[in-house]
Amino acid sequence: MKQPRRVAVTSPQTRVALAGRRSGAPAAPPHLAPADAERARRIHDRQLRYALTVLGLLGALLLGLPLVLAALPALDTVRLAGIPVSWLAVAVLPFPLMALLAGWQLRKAERVERSWPDRRRAPR
Repeated sequence: MKQPRRVAVTSPQTRVALAGRRSGAPAAPPHLAPADAERARRIHDRQLRYALTVLGLLGALLLGLPLVLAALPALDTVRLAGIPVSWLAVAVLPFPLMALLAGWQLRKAERVERSWPDRRRAPR
């Protein structure tokens, strides 16, 4: 009995890149229609704006937290489970906040992509 042939499924960009590697010729990226290129540029710009906002908030968190703790030295004397609150604030607090920032940025980026209609898809 003959086994069915296995087929690798890849995106068009991967096929172009792999074909260029096999033939030795540089692969040209697929070109977009002017309307699609403009749509992609606008989506990219809005997503970049959200990413830079999150990066600024992350910088404020990571640089601002030590400044706040330096301004409030009394937090060194307050203990929670025998550990100074200032240590907990530096060791534990940033990570959930970074995860929340990442989730917020991801939701905003996906919302931007969904908000621009795709002309290639049939309307529902």
